[in-house]
Amino acid sequence: MFAAATKSFVKQVGDGGRLVPVPSLSEADKYQPLSLVVKKKRCFLFPRYKFTSTPFTLKDILLGDREIAAGISSYQLLNYEDESDVSLYGRRGNHIGNDVGINIAGSDSIAVKASFGVVTKHEVEVSTLLKEITTRKINFDHSLIRQSRNSRKAVLCVVMESIRTTRQCSLSVHAGIRGEAMRFHFMDEQNPRGRDKAIVFPAHTTIAFSVFELFIYLDGAFDLCVTSVSKGGFEREETATFALLYRLRNILFERNRRVMDAISRSQLYLDDLFSDYYDKPLSMTDISLKEGTHIRVNLLNHNIPKGPCILCGMGNFKRETVYGCFQCSVDGQKYVRLHAVPCFDVWHKRMK
Repeated sequence: MFAAATKSFVKQVGDGGRLVPVPSLSEADKYQPLSLVVKKKRCFLFPRYKFTSTPFTLKDILLGDREIAAGISSYQLLNYEDESDVSLYGRRGNHIGNDVGINIAGSDSIAVKASFGVVTKHEVEVSTLLKEITTRKINFDHSLIRQSRNSRKAVLCVVMESIRTTRQCSLSVHAGIRGEAMRFHFMDEQNPRGRDKAIVFPAHTTIAFSVFELFIYLDGAFDLCVTSVSKGGFEREETATFALLYRLRNILFERNRRVMDAISRSQLYLDDLFSDYYDKPLSMTDISLKEGTHIRVNLLNHNIPKGPCILCGMGNFKRETVYGCFQCSVDGQKYVRLHAVPCFDVWHKRMK
């Protein structure tokens, strides 16, 4: 009966599908902000999830004794009074018939009256909570963590908001036939057939709640899944290995890209360096043949091994040569290695 009323409340209030009806009056006090619930998928035939309450809060599964300093704001949501006539035929009617627990023999509908009055919404300040948990770690030795970790279908969730009544409320149902006057009244001793039923529950009873899923990493850090796109659960060993391989692949791709960029820049530099040499006549560029200029020599004849050219051999490709010039010196070295063409002439042209 209580479950039928909370389901009807959530269906009418909506809230984008985030609200979950409290399934039982006896568990209503366990769906308070920062309480932990377990979310499980029923089976592939039922797309909806089942939420199970736990006796723990978020602080209980964290390492350390420091309290969670996340504020909780409250405000009035609406004044809820509902009278509805529900058919007993169909899946929803069968569920409601089981929930209300009255004699429905010979009836085809149930009249339900829920008087919640003014209800208030109590929600955790998300931004404050996110800052609070950045340095906190999960205690993997906690019994709830161990049990949830062993089940791949279970996802731990933290209650982020709850909707509560502000006064004593009543629920009443009446089983009958469509077309009859569906009158709402409390069951009394003159109703032996049990076709009417009513309950009264106290103020500050939680009737609906919403949650954020928790995603827990192998090192104990965790995230709040603040959007419907992100999913909670536990990081698995294979998931961590795949993530590491994916990061290594990205690092290698980035390194290769930088190498190719460096090669491209060095090639552009050489193209610019040699452009003047190739664009002008030989008589203007081959200054090594002119009188009084430096002379190219084969360094092997002077017991000097082959080595990188000082112009085009310092990049990623070590272009080597056996030629050079004894009239030039660099960094205390009494000779300079230079390709015979065109580096020798380009070098001396720049030196001029």
